Amino acid sequence: MTPAAHVSAAIEVLDDLVRRRRPAAEALKDWGVAHRFAGSKDRAAIASHVYDALRKRASAAYVMGAETPRAIMLGALREARGLDAATIASLCTGAGHAPAPLSDEEKDSLETSSLDVAPDHVRGDYPEWLAPRFEAAFGARAAEEGAALAARAPVDLRVNILKGSRDQALDKLAHLSPAPTPLSPIGLRIDAGQGRGPALTAETVYVKGLVEPQDEASQLAALLGAAEPGEQVLDFCAGGGGKTLALAAQMHNRGQIYAYDSDGRRLMPIHERLERAGARNIQVRAPRGQADVLADLEARCDLVLIDAPCTGTGAWRRHPDAKWRLAPGALDLRLKEQRELLTKASRFVKPGGRLAYVTCSVLGEENEDQVAAFVAANPDFAALSAAETAEKAGLPDLARFASPHGPGIRLSPATSGTDGFYVCVLAKR
Repeated sequence: MTPAAHVSAAIEVLDDLVRRRRPAAEALKDWGVAHRFAGSKDRAAIASHVYDALRKRASAAYVMGAETPRAIMLGALREARGLDAATIASLCTGAGHAPAPLSDEEKDSLETSSLDVAPDHVRGDYPEWLAPRFEAAFGARAAEEGAALAARAPVDLRVNILKGSRDQALDKLAHLSPAPTPLSPIGLRIDAGQGRGPALTAETVYVKGLVEPQDEASQLAALLGAAEPGEQVLDFCAGGGGKTLALAAQMHNRGQIYAYDSDGRRLMPIHERLERAGARNIQVRAPRGQADVLADLEARCDLVLIDAPCTGTGAWRRHPDAKWRLAPGALDLRLKEQRELLTKASRFVKPGGRLAYVTCSVLGEENEDQVAAFVAANPDFAALSAAETAEKAGLPDLARFASPHGPGIRLSPATSGTDGFYVCVLAKR
């Protein structure tokens, strides 16, 4: 396939997304099945165009003065790829499988349109209904933060210190040119460029468990819980086990971690990952009907980690289609779930223990507001300051990311170069 044909195919996929409102990965997979002549490199190029268009959907549509899939794709070629009008025109010849030639109006838009006076939600490429919430969270920096969330994310890896050191991982992955992560002492970063990034599952260091894909912010969220060898730890929303594995390494396989999730299906990947990582201090507690599988842990845990279900606004770099499928009703549902999780999880914290509340959201309603409401209703818990949390974790530099809206630490692509995360540690008196 030619580069022009890649653009045409991306427009087809975008049209499918508009009509059917489904995850981009599903639409791309279906396109590939229906067009088996397209090789893996062609499919990768098409996916790259689609995700660029989704990252820049608002600004691309504004530039072109239209919200059609073609307009968004053309605008994204300028906004995401930095192509000028002449280069875009050379891709739109109408010959073969190329898009139809540019109209005079499209040429004019590509040549003269500016984002200088565009609203913040357009310059930041986030849904207009979230504009007041972004302004509340970021103030005058809302557009800047949104734009950073619309950028491509690097590939971050967590080094499994149960299997080796970061220096060893750097050496074994030298062919991928990794660099140490700036904030996490156990992370590596690989620049994915314009492609999909390396095929990590084919790397020996991954197969043998020395590294795991995990954004630096997620690594820091686990580290800020300050789990120590010998402690009793409950990962209350363990899912596939990313933070569970990080905790096991922190604790050097000493003590006990209980991995639980209310949806047992989400726990299924954890078993294979535990074996690969060499983690031996983890009990998986899957739900069993109406049975209380955690009853024996009540008031016994030194640390309870809640990686709360949330809107995922902080992970838009990795899931750009999710921001356009997010609806106000989904936020309301997540807020209810978070309140319930805080109440349920708190009963497992022993006196003197810690409750770590984590989200991959940048919205205050899901973060500081939830903590404030919980502390008001549970006076036996007190939120630690960002400085105290960072100091206890041996990462004092992270105190500079203290939330301006209340207790806790806020991370974001624009401020910390990570996904957007919120972490607040509460101590039980």
